[in-house]
Amino acid sequence: KQWYQRRVAITAGMVDMSELAWRQLSRENGAQLCYTPMFHSPHFADSATYRKDNFHTTPEDRPLIVQFCGNDPQTVLKAAKYVEDHCDAVDLNLGCPQGIARRGHYGAFLQDEWDLISSIVSLLHKELSVPVTCKIRVFKEVERTIAYAKMMEKAGCQLLTIHGRTREMKGPHTGIADWEHIRAVRQAINIPMFANGNILYFEDIERCIAATGVDGVMTAETNLYNPALFTGKNPPVWEMVDRYLEIAQKHETGFQHVKGHVFKLYNISFQIKHHLRDLMAKVHKVQDVVDAQQIIKAELIEDSKKEIPDIQVQRVETCANFKHLPHWVCQPYFRSTRLEALTGDAKEVETDMEAVLQEERKARKEQKRLRKAALFQKALLKPAKKRKFASCTSCEQNPGSEKCVHKMCKRCCLSKTVELIVDCEHHNVWAKARYERMYGTKSKDKTEKGDPIATV
Repeated sequence: KQWYQRRVAITAGMVDMSELAWRQLSRENGAQLCYTPMFHSPHFADSATYRKDNFHTTPEDRPLIVQFCGNDPQTVLKAAKYVEDHCDAVDLNLGCPQGIARRGHYGAFLQDEWDLISSIVSLLHKELSVPVTCKIRVFKEVERTIAYAKMMEKAGCQLLTIHGRTREMKGPHTGIADWEHIRAVRQAINIPMFANGNILYFEDIERCIAATGVDGVMTAETNLYNPALFTGKNPPVWEMVDRYLEIAQKHETGFQHVKGHVFKLYNISFQIKHHLRDLMAKVHKVQDVVDAQQIIKAELIEDSKKEIPDIQVQRVETCANFKHLPHWVCQPYFRSTRLEALTGDAKEVETDMEAVLQEERKARKEQKRLRKAALFQKALLKPAKKRKFASCTSCEQNPGSEKCVHKMCKRCCLSKTVELIVDCEHHNVWAKARYERMYGTKSKDKTEKGDPIATV
């Protein structure tokens, strides 16, 4: 029996978000397979501290896939060797579209280097005792994505997850994932496959499987806003927060993880109730979060008693029905562009994301140039700074040095020491010492105070 069979509901690996406590909460609410956060293979391979601080698991935390990013086969293998006995598979992240992945040369920014990817996957497949899996994003051309997936299958990838967006589709330009694109790949390869993208409600899981033919459905962002997604419920937010805090305290989860999850769960409520958002923003340790939670919970319970849940479903020709839910229940987060695409309000959905991003980068560069020009102009208009030192006692143009025996600038000091045959240690001028080396004895016409040399 294969470990990945019938694993329909999967939570994705999310940096700083899919730690042990969150995975346990997700499993309690229907997740059948969980990924760890994405680990940087160079740090994981070389730093015991990094491994200790970031990788935590328990015997109950199974099935589990550990996800790595990297661009060196040996480094990724070295990192994977540390976890192969504590997981069910190792995943290579080839789908991260963020700027840090571009700078680090990993994730989706490796998708044009097929030889490198093939070498990493084949080495992991050969050397590890657990299966190697991969997560990718699609190309704009379906044929190229199919060829990409076949290459991975040939290299030894035993399970492929496809995010139905290109690497340019992120942030405000996320848009809608292409399930038809995923279906074309599913029909072209023989290994198990998961789909990722457009999973907003429980109904989307079966819709996605029916539309793509995949073996399982992965969700990332929606899981952060509604960890009960796989149960088909939209529970009150405070119930999920209470349970998460209980688990987090049990596993001694870091403060930043806890605070980040609470802000995600209360996202909609905090947009309406700014005073509650400010309250949570001021916390500095996990116990502060627990205390603030009691205040927030009490206020939202009062709101729930006053409001009648009004769930209106609007039919749209996309992945799901957009539901209007009260702010105090768990629900997916909609970016403005995604909401326009879902409801059909947008006049035109941008398809060439790369062109849009290039224009934004140009605009940011121009803004940066203008800021620099403004600062330079401001510097020119500033009045000249007052001298910090007294003027040279000789030329009165340059600042004189307080440590100089003559209180002069270096140029004037050089002339003076040669004239008087004295040394100036501060300016590193040794006229007297040089004179003694040349003539062997001290002249009676010269004194320690630098009297002039008598004319011969």
